[in-house]
Amino acid sequence: MGVPAFFRWLSRKYPSIIVNCVEEKAKECNGVKVPIDTSKPNPNEVEFDNLYLDMNGIIHPCTHPEDKPAPKNEDEMMVAIFEYIDRIFNIVRPRRLLYMAIDGVAPRAKMNQQRSRRFRASKEGMEAAEEKQKIRQEILAKGGYLPPEEVKERFDSNCITPGTEFMDNLAKCLRYYIADRLNSNPGWKNLTVILSDASAPGEGEHKIMDYIRRQRAQPNHDPNTHHCLCGADADLIMLGLATHELNFTIIREEFKPNKPKPCALCNQMGHEVKDCQGLPREKQGKHDQFADTLPVSEQEFIFIRLCVLREYLERELTMASLPFTFDFERSVDDWVFMCFFVGNDFLPHLPSLEIREGAIDRLVNIYKNVVHKTGGYLTESGFVNLQRVQMIMLAVGEVEDSIFKKRKDDDDNFKRRQKEKRKRLKRDQPSFIPGGQFSPQALGNRSSPQAICNPRQAAFEMRMHDRQNSTTSASPNTSLTPDGSPSLGGGIKRKPEDSDSEPEPEDNIRLWETGWKQRYYKNKFDVDASDEKFRRKVVQSYVEGLCWVLRYYYQGCASWNWYYPFHYAPFASDFEGIADMPSDFEKGSKPFKPLEQLMGVFPAASGNFLPPTWRKLMTDPESSIIDFYPEDFAIDLNGKKYAWQGVALLPFVDERRLRAALEEVYPDLTPEESRRNSLGSDVLFVGKHHPLCDFIVEQYKTKNTEAVDIPPELCHGIQGKLTLNNNAVLPDQVVQSPVPMLRDLTQNSAVSISFKDPQFAEDFVFKATVLPGAKKPAPVLKPGDWEKTNNDGRPWRPQLGFNRDRKPVHLDQSVFRTLGHTMPRDRGMPGMYPNAVPLGAYGSPYARPLMGSQQQIPKLLSNLRPQESWRGPTPLFQQTPQRTAGAAPLLAWNRMLPSPNQFQPAQYQGLGPMGYPQRPEDRMDRGRQVYGPGRPYPFPPPAGRYSWN
Repeated sequence: MGVPAFFRWLSRKYPSIIVNCVEEKAKECNGVKVPIDTSKPNPNEVEFDNLYLDMNGIIHPCTHPEDKPAPKNEDEMMVAIFEYIDRIFNIVRPRRLLYMAIDGVAPRAKMNQQRSRRFRASKEGMEAAEEKQKIRQEILAKGGYLPPEEVKERFDSNCITPGTEFMDNLAKCLRYYIADRLNSNPGWKNLTVILSDASAPGEGEHKIMDYIRRQRAQPNHDPNTHHCLCGADADLIMLGLATHELNFTIIREEFKPNKPKPCALCNQMGHEVKDCQGLPREKQGKHDQFADTLPVSEQEFIFIRLCVLREYLERELTMASLPFTFDFERSVDDWVFMCFFVGNDFLPHLPSLEIREGAIDRLVNIYKNVVHKTGGYLTESGFVNLQRVQMIMLAVGEVEDSIFKKRKDDDDNFKRRQKEKRKRLKRDQPSFIPGGQFSPQALGNRSSPQAICNPRQAAFEMRMHDRQNSTTSASPNTSLTPDGSPSLGGGIKRKPEDSDSEPEPEDNIRLWETGWKQRYYKNKFDVDASDEKFRRKVVQSYVEGLCWVLRYYYQGCASWNWYYPFHYAPFASDFEGIADMPSDFEKGSKPFKPLEQLMGVFPAASGNFLPPTWRKLMTDPESSIIDFYPEDFAIDLNGKKYAWQGVALLPFVDERRLRAALEEVYPDLTPEESRRNSLGSDVLFVGKHHPLCDFIVEQYKTKNTEAVDIPPELCHGIQGKLTLNNNAVLPDQVVQSPVPMLRDLTQNSAVSISFKDPQFAEDFVFKATVLPGAKKPAPVLKPGDWEKTNNDGRPWRPQLGFNRDRKPVHLDQSVFRTLGHTMPRDRGMPGMYPNAVPLGAYGSPYARPLMGSQQQIPKLLSNLRPQESWRGPTPLFQQTPQRTAGAAPLLAWNRMLPSPNQFQPAQYQGLGPMGYPQRPEDRMDRGRQVYGPGRPYPFPPPAGRYSWN
């Protein structure tokens, strides 16, 4: 979603929606990793039914990670994706459905954003490579030292687009992965797996939402299904609220900014490429050979509980004395709609609304003030009432001028505070810091004394530095020469780095000054603000976009061809007379084909993923569409500070011209390229223990070519159409491994078949309401939680975790005394335990030698977590699992928890790294690179803290 700060704002305003994930780690025995039994109860004390994976949020960090070394080749990338899915599955442990959705061909409105991102990525990559080479040559010319440049092929992340060979190979690898897990993992025993790869049109998260909508409309759907959606995009929160499912949770990586990165030239930490001096690294200690390695820390995961967010919104949106009946579900839909104004993937945000300035709170306040006049809600099941929206927008337009002026005042105040801070830091900074034995030491850090240097030399340096400072301060009107000596010219020449003013991007709009609207339309649209006809055209396109986006969230894609044809948004004060504007879309529109989308979103630099004759259309000066692929383009900062926040001024692709040009090169496609250019369907997988397995096998035996309905009693109430698949995974047939480091599955018992969601009439409306029979989860927030804060002023978090009745485990005072006696002083945790070591204690210089039969006290530290008699009652997560939300199962197939006595896979014995069966032959025989044991991504070091829960 186009709101980078939305999740940060949401988590700060509603802190109790965040729950830290409890993750069970795999154990090793004699160097062999023991797989985690995911059939056991979830350690988070909650049982999830369905897990949905927005796969693009997994593919990108696994193929080009930012916090660890990149995979060496495509095979490693695939295994990294397998590992990531395994880790998510271990945390969530779904019991009914696993749905993997990869982005397919997107609607035209989304393709414009994809085009901007891919052109930017190509441009920034080329500029970074040129800048790196230039600085490298300058450093070497000055005699600097740099390690030899590694010659390796740069991974072009643009290949993560439907229609490329990479995405086709990824689909094959995921089919193998699913079959392997259904055969070997007990947690997958009764699981239904649906894979929607890049050949199925639609964005991943919207394919997931479409599946949920269509299943909710079925009579056999369980209204108390607990959904869990994995993804980092902010719009997943909106999509989850739009389902009106009472048990909906989102899992995502915990965002930790400012991760250190090494310099791309010298591989040293502490500076960027532009500041590299080419200095050889000095050894800082005995074990400094590890300093060059990139610090790797395993990313933690968090849950976002939308049921708690609904509690917050209900408290905030509830209004009294309304002229109509208050409906909380309708108000949630209005809140989702208002969030679109601060940004989304399909429309630019309004100039007066910034999420960092509290735009959503301002909209909610205006909404609550105006709703008495509107006579009803803004939206209903994805359809917008434009007359009521007009009242909201004109109310925002009345305060636009004051918003712009306040933004300028806040910006000036921020710059003034930063300037004063720099001056204060510069004034308080010591002029000279001695080294060696005279260097300042942190209090309590006496365990590692510094090496003693020459005291006479250190004293001489201090005297000379003081003399130089006194000479300079004696005559303030003298300037310094480059070598530091006073010059005779008089006057102090100010150095550029001492300047307090930073270069600011030129702002020709000046929204805080009178005439801002005229300047905005003249600079951004190259028209006069008095051109009422053009302004109305911009507003109409934006209103169409609002209606299209809301329909997309609640009903599905209203039109595959519609897009907003401008780079900038209008002002809120321009939304006059929008009640009469049409908001209907053409019916029967079709999505692009994969290779056609590649031609619409790829820059010429990524043309190697296209057929040769198609690629030529991007580079040939005589091409009829050469203007779609500019080698360079402008980026308008639009009042922002950084280039990534600006607007890429790329020409919009004319669909008719593009299709006309492609008609000439379509005959050049090979059969393989034609296959990749076709649209596919979802694939459903089940294992041999699943009740639906025999039904699917029977379809293949009878070679039934007609689509059949899924019997809902055999598949947890899931409904849809099944058709035979040409490249199906079948029982007792070998599943070929597309990854050479993994062996083929010779004893396969899983089966796959093509799956299609239940179909409805084109004008069918999915109702945005809570289903009958759905039971509201137990409330988390208490009546006073909204105002209650801690002493430090931070919002109070009343519950940590899913189980509100969980009893925390406490340590006895004797355990703390034992820790205080046994913990060494150099643990780096001053103040936690006594510094004095008692007489006779282990590790004390005065300790008595232990007898042969005596146990050392530190043995207690390794036995604190296991089940010992002092630990007290068994924690809830080790007891029999209870459903935390909803009532008892309504349907016969509602709960099919696997029994550990029924499923003992023999495949767990003798597995290699990652739990995959290994090929017997050496990989070098196949002409591929040899892999060492396990993955090259090490586990993080111990955290140095104790978790007693």
